[in-house]
Amino acid sequence: MSATGGKDARAGATGAALLDLVAIMDRLRTDCPWDARQTHESLVPYLLEETYETLEAIERGDIAELRGELGDVLLQVLFHSRIAAERADGTRFTIDDVATDIADKLVRRHPHVFADVSVSGADEVKRNWETIKAQERAAAGGAASALDGVPMSQPALSLAAQLQRRAAAAGAPPELAELQAARSGQAPGSDGAKRRVSDVGAELFALVARAQAAGLDPELELRRAAQAFRDRFQAWEQSSFGA
Repeated sequence: MSATGGKDARAGATGAALLDLVAIMDRLRTDCPWDARQTHESLVPYLLEETYETLEAIERGDIAELRGELGDVLLQVLFHSRIAAERADGTRFTIDDVATDIADKLVRRHPHVFADVSVSGADEVKRNWETIKAQERAAAGGAASALDGVPMSQPALSLAAQLQRRAAAAGAPPELAELQAARSGQAPGSDGAKRRVSDVGAELFALVARAQAAGLDPELELRRAAQAFRDRFQAWEQSSFGA
C-alpha cells in the first residue's frame, strides 16, 4: 500500500483511510530518527497535550479545529500500538488487537443492540453497562472492586469525580462522600480511614458531589469559572493599564 494513497482510500468504504495512516506510521517508525526512538513513556506528554487541545476545541465549538485535534489523538493511539507491536517479551500487541478489543467490548456491553436484551431507556443502558463491567472484573479473578481501574494519578478534581461516579453506580449511599476532616494530632477514625483530610479537602470533595448531584461536570464547571476569571482579570488589566 502506498503511504500517500489517502485519496484512493477515501473513495472506498468508511475507515479505509485508516489503513493509509497505519502505513504512514510504519514508515515513520523505521525511516524517521525522531519517531524511531520514541517510547510509551516519552509520548505521554504528547498524549496529554493532544487530549487537552481536543477539549479546548470542543469548548470553543470550533469543528474544523476539532477535526484536526482528533487526528492528533488518533496518531497517539497508532503510535503506541506501533511501538507495542515491536515488543518481544510476550506483551506484544498491534493496532488490530486494540481495535478488536474495543469492538468486542462495545458488542459485549450493548446487549440491547447486539443481543435480545430490552431496555427502557438510557438510564437502564448505563445500569446494564456497570453490571456487565462488574461481571468482567469478577471473571478476571481477584477482588472485584467497583473502583478497580480508576487511574489514581489523574488530576485530583477529575479523580474525585470519577471515584464518586463509580461509587454511585455501585449503589453506595451519598453520605459516603461526606468526609470528616481530621484535627491536628487526631488518629485515623474508627471507620477505617487511613488518610488525613483537611477542612478544605473535605469541602472540595463535597463540592464535587454537589456538582454531580446537579448533573454538572465539576472539571468543566471549574474550567468555566477559571475562564470567567481570566476574562474579568483581562478587562481589569485593560482598564487599569491599557491605552
